[in-house]
Amino acid sequence: MSVNPFLDPALAIRWSALTADQIVPAITTALERATQAIDRISAPAAGAPSYANTFLALESAAEELGVAWGKVTHLQSVADSPAIREAHNQMLPQISAFYAKIPLNAALWQRLKACAALPEVQALQGIHRRFVQETLADFRQAGADLPEERRQRLEVIQGELAQLTQKYSENVLDATNAWKVVVTDPARLAGIPAHALQLARQRAEAKGQGTAEKPAWCFTLHQPSQEPVMTYAEDESLRQECWAAFVAVGAEAPHDNSDLVKRILALRAEKAGILQQPHFADLVLQRRMARTGERALAFITDLQHRATPAFAREWRELEAFKAARVQQPPGPLKAWEVGFWAEKLRRSQYDFDEEVLRAYLPMDRVIAGLFEVAKRVFGLEITERTAVCLAGGSGTSAPDGAIETWHPEVRFYEVRDARRRHVGSFYADWHPRESKRGGAWMGYLVTGGPRPDGTRAPHLGYICGNLTPPVDGKPARLTHREVETIFHEFGHLLHHLLGEVEIKSLNGVNVAWDFVELPSQILENWTWEREGLDLFARHHETGAVIPEEIFQKMTAARNFRSACAMLRQVQFAKMDLLLHTRTADFLAGDLETKIRAAVEDCMIPTVPPGRSLVKRFGHLFSDPVGYAAGYYSYKWAEVLDADAFSRFKREGIFNARTGADFVTHILSRGNSEEPAELFRRFMGRDPDLQALLVRAGLAA
Repeated sequence: MSVNPFLDPALAIRWSALTADQIVPAITTALERATQAIDRISAPAAGAPSYANTFLALESAAEELGVAWGKVTHLQSVADSPAIREAHNQMLPQISAFYAKIPLNAALWQRLKACAALPEVQALQGIHRRFVQETLADFRQAGADLPEERRQRLEVIQGELAQLTQKYSENVLDATNAWKVVVTDPARLAGIPAHALQLARQRAEAKGQGTAEKPAWCFTLHQPSQEPVMTYAEDESLRQECWAAFVAVGAEAPHDNSDLVKRILALRAEKAGILQQPHFADLVLQRRMARTGERALAFITDLQHRATPAFAREWRELEAFKAARVQQPPGPLKAWEVGFWAEKLRRSQYDFDEEVLRAYLPMDRVIAGLFEVAKRVFGLEITERTAVCLAGGSGTSAPDGAIETWHPEVRFYEVRDARRRHVGSFYADWHPRESKRGGAWMGYLVTGGPRPDGTRAPHLGYICGNLTPPVDGKPARLTHREVETIFHEFGHLLHHLLGEVEIKSLNGVNVAWDFVELPSQILENWTWEREGLDLFARHHETGAVIPEEIFQKMTAARNFRSACAMLRQVQFAKMDLLLHTRTADFLAGDLETKIRAAVEDCMIPTVPPGRSLVKRFGHLFSDPVGYAAGYYSYKWAEVLDADAFSRFKREGIFNARTGADFVTHILSRGNSEEPAELFRRFMGRDPDLQALLVRAGLAA
């Protein structure tokens, strides 16, 4: 009898066999097995509790289900279709109910507590002691000690949150894909870089629009398409059209998220109340580095205070610059003018056009350079394997030695460490398409790690993005920000692949979310160092490195309008924390009006006023928890990464011993210890905010 491909544990996943019709039977079977496994642990017939038959049994009880459901949710992110969406949404309520019930299972909770009280369990050390402590804390935080009526209400809330956040995510994707503008008048394209025009023309041709004699250019809301328009297009009406469409994502029928956001917030607040927390932020943060919503908000407010004087200078400077150029009195810019005039100001101040870097950042060289950085710093050997995308359900098989993927653009790699161990493999899927959600992200499909017999199983992960695609069959030429994105997601990936934690649920990125961005953000630093850039920033035709004159301009312009960039992130984090600490203030009346009033002091004054991201902010509302009450983590971890990279700067950015220490104390340790302790192991002290302020050019 053949195994359902979603339940196949093999590291080489048969993506062509993962068809929508297989989802419901696979997840139904996995749910039944996981439920039976949970029941066996807590049943009276299970016998006397022990660490092995209770805690370790619980660890493995739902592993098959987690791997299978991970494949489903991944496909929905990268290869969405009506059939996959329907099957996913059919099973989502049952999945949500299953996971919500585990910590609310009274018999299971009693057995865990009884087991934890045993002398031999209390004597456990290291990762096993940590696992017991974390499991008990997970159950308590989820409401295990609540009376039955409240536990039942929590289950209902979890199920509804799962469905509401899924619908929110679908609305954002569908609204993004629903809009495009087709330009047939070349005069409207003035200022837009050549590469963006090539992509727009290629996109139009793919949609059957335009001819060689009468070309057309198609622009969408995907970042590689709309960003060049907003930054460079001289045609103000085109910029205004793109801006209006972008801010309408999630805000207009039939994809309006307004009511969904309020309902999600209300349910999160109710959940916090049931769990005897003052608000959702305190519920979420009690075991993260920040500990409380107020402490996280104080951290963000402190950053805002430090950056506000420079922020005010920067937007007033931009208003004065535009006024001088158009010979009008200074005044607020239009909302669709900020990026356009900021780029002109940067060129004026630094004689630097970011677009010139594209010629030196062909994607194939960037990826090769990234792998060379990983080799020099962390001792890794990364090898590409032959990959093939087969037609779904066709019955054909991959050629010998080839790895299947879900799309022809996806690449597959193997990673070996300095000891030549196969530590893991990963897929890379970098370019936008309509069946793929926006943004960039890392995830994992299989968690390996140390086995009881002393061997080690490889991990399997993936990194995805929506970066500039290739044109005319040539390698994509990237912006420097896109290169940072690749390094960022690769840092997350290393956190998973290099994990040496034998308890899988404590491996890799399963750490406090205000710590999880440290491995990703620190990798971005190598994209700003001359030694790092010279490994991959080579001209796509000549192979020459970035000329010193351009490099100097690039680094000089790095902190151009850095206070505005800082306040933009502060705005998102502040909005998140206010929504989740003062929820009642936002549930009545117009959500956008109230949000804007709450964070207006972090926004550049424009006419019309800028809009918040609240109705298209997937970080906060595309998951029952996700980054909700945790968006501050990006800035929190930026303090950690700026400080940690200062050690590399002192000891050498390619110092293998420093890199090995980072692997030993950070990348390999997962959630085996408190994150603050892991940071101290690497740095020898607590983090220092000053390193971030210096890097951003905002230090006093």
